[in-house]
Amino acid sequence: MISAFVAALLGVMAAQASPGPNMMAVAGAALKQGRRASLLVVSGIATGSLIWAAATAFGLGELFRRFPHLLTALMFLGGLYLLWLAIRSLLSVWRGKATAIRANVETLTPLAAWRRGLLVVLTNPKAALMWSAIATFLFGAGLPMLAVLAFGPVVAISATLIYGTYGLLFSSQLAGRFYGRFARAIEFVFGAAFGVLGTVLIATGVRALKS
Repeated sequence: MISAFVAALLGVMAAQASPGPNMMAVAGAALKQGRRASLLVVSGIATGSLIWAAATAFGLGELFRRFPHLLTALMFLGGLYLLWLAIRSLLSVWRGKATAIRANVETLTPLAAWRRGLLVVLTNPKAALMWSAIATFLFGAGLPMLAVLAFGPVVAISATLIYGTYGLLFSSQLAGRFYGRFARAIEFVFGAAFGVLGTVLIATGVRALKS
């Protein structure tokens, strides 16, 4: 049981540390609003991890395997959400708001920051695939449902540590000064990146429908 937990956790931590929508959401909040906003986004991601764990323990992974179109629908949903984030970022560049200091950039309320982290991880089809793989591995190792469910808090803690580290790094004074000087360019990069990720997800969903 312990060896299966450790092996699964190492895989999850590698996925969490790699660049993706979660990391970008944390970095964007940290650069624009500082440490508090980024950590609230992190808390939303951690909450989403608990939800994925609970859903997986109660059979969501098997549901995705039996009904693959549900995963395709999640691709469209995640892609549209990322495109929405992209449009907001690019509009701020177009309107010149990204050149202002942090206080004048569009502000996320605490609830909105938490919700952004939650929605990014819940609409990420990679998270669905990851949790399906976790379920297959842990159940295949003979672990009961409660053990799979207990894996959720472990993943939430690792998400808090990894993404929290990103948040602290991107909210540092050096990063803040860099953002203040190149805010418009940075906002454009974030918007373009979210746009590319969203477009890729939707294109993947379209290909899945045709296959």
